[in-house]
Amino acid sequence: MHPVNLSSRLAALVSCTAIVGAAHAEKATDKAAATPAPAATPAAKPLEIKDPVATVNGEKITKAELQEAFDNAVKMSGMDASQLTNEQKLAGYRKLLDDLITERLLREAAAEIKVTDDDAKAELDKIKKNFPSEDAFKDQLKQAGQTEEKLQKLIKEGLAQRKWIEAQIADQVAVTDADAEKFYKENIKQFEQPDQVRASHILFMVPEGAPEAEVKKKEAAAQAAYDRAVKGEDFTKLAKELTEEPNGKESGGDLNFFSKEQMVPEFANAAFGMKVGDISKPVKTEFGYHVIKVTDKKAAGTVPLTEVKPQLVSYLKNQKQQVAVQGVITKVRSGAKIQNNLPEPAPEAAPAASPAAKTGN
Repeated sequence: MHPVNLSSRLAALVSCTAIVGAAHAEKATDKAAATPAPAATPAAKPLEIKDPVATVNGEKITKAELQEAFDNAVKMSGMDASQLTNEQKLAGYRKLLDDLITERLLREAAAEIKVTDDDAKAELDKIKKNFPSEDAFKDQLKQAGQTEEKLQKLIKEGLAQRKWIEAQIADQVAVTDADAEKFYKENIKQFEQPDQVRASHILFMVPEGAPEAEVKKKEAAAQAAYDRAVKGEDFTKLAKELTEEPNGKESGGDLNFFSKEQMVPEFANAAFGMKVGDISKPVKTEFGYHVIKVTDKKAAGTVPLTEVKPQLVSYLKNQKQQVAVQGVITKVRSGAKIQNNLPEPAPEAAPAASPAAKTGN
């Protein structure tokens, strides 16, 4: 389970970005309309927001904190805040502030939980592994308005909150084999699968619009790889040596099992037309030239429970965790003294009555 608020701000960015995106869509629709532009209206008054924007058990959340979170959200969305209406801004502020309040409460609840700098660094290192390079990681941090030091602090707080929450829900998330079997039987159609092939390939990439000389060069390289493979060279070793597929060298070209619909037609038709152990001559697709070796096949059927039980247990546990965590958050919030100083949403206008709805003649 991830820390509930490893970075609640980052989670809030998603919601705020959706609001910003909706505004962008509205603007695009308006520009596309063929109707004449409406007359100019007076500029909206600047939003008047109290400082602090909230207090949580007597602790202030300042206007500056909320504005920083909002600015980061807008920056990540790529939208210009000046294009948002006051109500759209307020919708973003409300969502962000709600997350900041929850974060503050969880931080308070987990104050006695100890997390070392080494623990936080280890978690940060895991996050970095999800990026292709250190530079890509730093670029993402910059886009989020973060620094590595700030992120490590957030991680440390998040780990403390996770440990505290795990202690609260420990007896609520157990999943038994019987639970998994019950779910499997009630959702049996979800475990039906079509014919599948497992294959490895060696890819010689051909960029779109490549000159004919380069295309011929890649085709010749693929033919040479095929010749070596059919003469008995180990296909995995060949893939590690020759393939140009991203991550293909690490996997030895193995694509695991796939259905026909998961691959481009030329590749799928070749792979599904082969027998286990067969090696194809170079196959041309939009990506380039492939040399394919089929390593296994599965006939259409229902995946047995024994094969999917570990994933089912994990899925069901995650579902229970989500419910239990939300219960903990609800309990923490209900027992807190929270004062939210943001303006209330404007009441929705009642729909106008249609003429057909009028009575009395």
